[in-house]
Amino acid sequence: MLCVRTWRALSPRCRSGAHLTAAWKQTQNFSSAARLDLSGIYPPIGTPFTDKEDVDYQKLEENLQKYAKIPFKGLVVQGSNGEYPYLTEEERVEVVRAVRRSLPAGKLLMAGSGCESTRATVKLTEKMAAAGADAALVVTPCFYKGKMDSRALVQHFTKVADCSSVPVVLYSVPANTGLELPLDAVVQLSQHPNIVGLKDSGGDITRIGLIVHKTKTQDFQVLAGSAGFLMAAYSVGAVGGVCALANVLGRELCELERLCVSGCWEEARALQQRLIEPNAGVTRKLGVPALKQAMEWFGFHGGACRSPLQPLTEAETQQLRRDFSSNGWL
Repeated sequence: MLCVRTWRALSPRCRSGAHLTAAWKQTQNFSSAARLDLSGIYPPIGTPFTDKEDVDYQKLEENLQKYAKIPFKGLVVQGSNGEYPYLTEEERVEVVRAVRRSLPAGKLLMAGSGCESTRATVKLTEKMAAAGADAALVVTPCFYKGKMDSRALVQHFTKVADCSSVPVVLYSVPANTGLELPLDAVVQLSQHPNIVGLKDSGGDITRIGLIVHKTKTQDFQVLAGSAGFLMAAYSVGAVGGVCALANVLGRELCELERLCVSGCWEEARALQQRLIEPNAGVTRKLGVPALKQAMEWFGFHGGACRSPLQPLTEAETQQLRRDFSSNGWL
């Protein structure tokens, strides 16, 4: 049944010409997609740069060696915190390739491959797969957000998933895109055999719970997109989190995961409360420059962002330090 469903799901483009052989191979890829377990914690890793704003692969490797000692399920590469909009396509693929070479066996590599057009996303997704990605994290196209209704987004993600040789994870991040992937679109897309889950960064716990409820008949997994609501997301059925704060408090986020999965809710609540302010500092309040500053405090290479993102002001740096120190982290 799965192979029949898969073949019918393939788009005309993937059923014709040069895509015929690849499409047949995807019947097996879609079967493996259904078995891909996303549960766990993932840091969406930052991209370190040199003083000339080139990607600093040596510092990236040093960060990876430290992350390898933390019980993450895997890494998200070229997500929002990787500054992917400011990297060229070649840089995005090469960063994924570099991470794949370093990543320990058994760790998942989820690569951001979203672009504004469906055509570009299909092509970049395949390049990410060739570079070693285990799954593609595909953000909603948003430049023409007024026209990105459910019909357009379902068509976009379906075509990407049809043509992808690796499983696809949907990515809704309204704070950056100004667009939330509609609930009805998520439910429809959850039925695609090569779409295995959603990273939801919106923070609406009722929405996350409803998505889990409405997709429970599918092999579909929801990941919290921020540490600030990780415990709440677990309580309504999420299976893990892609959390910026995991770049600096990775062990603590993995411990929160353990407590939630084990049902130790009192201990989980106490830890979650101490993570709310530092998480807000490195996400919605001060963003990627704050995350990179915090990485420096905790022994990782953060450094400067690529222009036009600016470093924190002195006042912002002091506020960020208070967010961490007042909760016992510094």
